[in-house]
Amino acid sequence: MRVNPYIEPLLRNAIDLLNRPVSTPAELEDHWTAHGLPAQHPTTAADLREVDHFLDGLRRAVDASTETERVDILNAMLTRFTVGPSITDHDGSGWHLHYRDPEAGFGATLAGATSAAAAQYLTDRGMHRLHRCAAEDCANAFVDFSRPGTQRYCTHPCANRDAVRRYRTATRTR
Repeated sequence: MRVNPYIEPLLRNAIDLLNRPVSTPAELEDHWTAHGLPAQHPTTAADLREVDHFLDGLRRAVDASTETERVDILNAMLTRFTVGPSITDHDGSGWHLHYRDPEAGFGATLAGATSAAAAQYLTDRGMHRLHRCAAEDCANAFVDFSRPGTQRYCTHPCANRDAVRRYRTATRTR
């Protein structure tokens, strides 16, 4: 049973923001809604700054060299961006948990909900599922949503380019 149906879209949104930063509140809101997430508050410049602070933490979590370091960063993010869970039916979609103040603005909602989603997903599926792409010419971050948890590349095109590069290197040395 999936406790939070928004885990995957929240994490995909955050990773996309990390890989392709936005520069205006309107772009931030458009990015959020493009992932199927409901915008309940207008987005402001202050929200953009708060999301930038959240993304700094997420970037450090992606680049953590050990699981313990990643957990410490995630715990700091949970402390900073979330509040104790509360049950709500604010949008008529049924009772569900929120890890943010009911009056939170857009930036606090994004940071709090995504911090909680990352903590839940990574503790359920493994801390190793937060990566940088293994392709030499790519530094994109990604969350491994694959069933076996062995994804090494951010996208299929990166995996294909790297396979071609390895093949060409191997055939040149023969």
